[in-house]
Amino acid sequence: MQLFTETSDIDFCPSVATIGFFDGVHRGHRYLIEQVREVAAARGLTSSVITFPVHPRKVMQADYRPELLTSCEEKVALLAETGIDYCMMLEFTPEVARLSAKQFMQILKDRYQIQALVVGYDHRFGHNRSEGFEDYVRYGQDMGMEVLLARAYSSDENITVSSSMIRHFLQQGNVASAAECLSYNFFLEGTVVGGYRVGRKIGFPTANLRVNDPDKIIPADGVYAVYVFLDGVRYGGMLSIGYRPTLANGTDRSIEVNIFHFNADIYNQPMRISFVRYMRPELKFDSVEELIARIRQDETEVKAVLEK
Repeated sequence: MQLFTETSDIDFCPSVATIGFFDGVHRGHRYLIEQVREVAAARGLTSSVITFPVHPRKVMQADYRPELLTSCEEKVALLAETGIDYCMMLEFTPEVARLSAKQFMQILKDRYQIQALVVGYDHRFGHNRSEGFEDYVRYGQDMGMEVLLARAYSSDENITVSSSMIRHFLQQGNVASAAECLSYNFFLEGTVVGGYRVGRKIGFPTANLRVNDPDKIIPADGVYAVYVFLDGVRYGGMLSIGYRPTLANGTDRSIEVNIFHFNADIYNQPMRISFVRYMRPELKFDSVEELIARIRQDETEVKAVLEK
């Protein structure tokens, strides 16, 4: 996949495209992109995805926190896995927001050589999103752009696969259902930072993660079975998200993982955490001894999950 921006100095090839924010690049997105590739192959054209680096609502509402499933960089990497030929990264600005659907489509046709536009079954674009598919078809006919309605994705579990539904699952700690919708385990990427170093004192040293993108959603507080990726190597681990109520040693929400069979200094190193299963909620224990006993139990249960 080739990534282009508005400042890329290239001559665009005639293309079949779809447009959206594509947060998470979930199963529904992948099904839509698959249809774009099918149409492009049938017409002898290249295939393209048109997306934006920043959530459109955040551009229009500065205090809006989108709770992203993927950062822009993560989204691009996932889009590259779909087999699409081109990703066109357009800046969403207040000026773009004021464009009507027809005006925006004309830009796609004239500047980016979009010959056919595949529209998601529930997707609307343009100022106020007041126009619909029939309008897009009519505008396309006027400017020589074919507009096609994508087939809706349906899951075997009859779950509506959407970015908002996946966020709901993560807010509940249901990382297993989130993974079913995403087609991969939800993950966090960031840097290992210093913490309170209490884990080492009680026999369970942890690596504390500072997430790269502050707008990325963090799953519900609790204990999780996870995989940890460091320098391309995968390790098992048990992760805790929360405020450490038993130890009462801070008011900041922490993301800390005990990595199995690992003992090295990784401060300031990049780390990726892939969520496998929610194990239990965060609990407050009456003593540190009770906490240690429960962590030992957690370790046994998490290892059993990861060995399956």
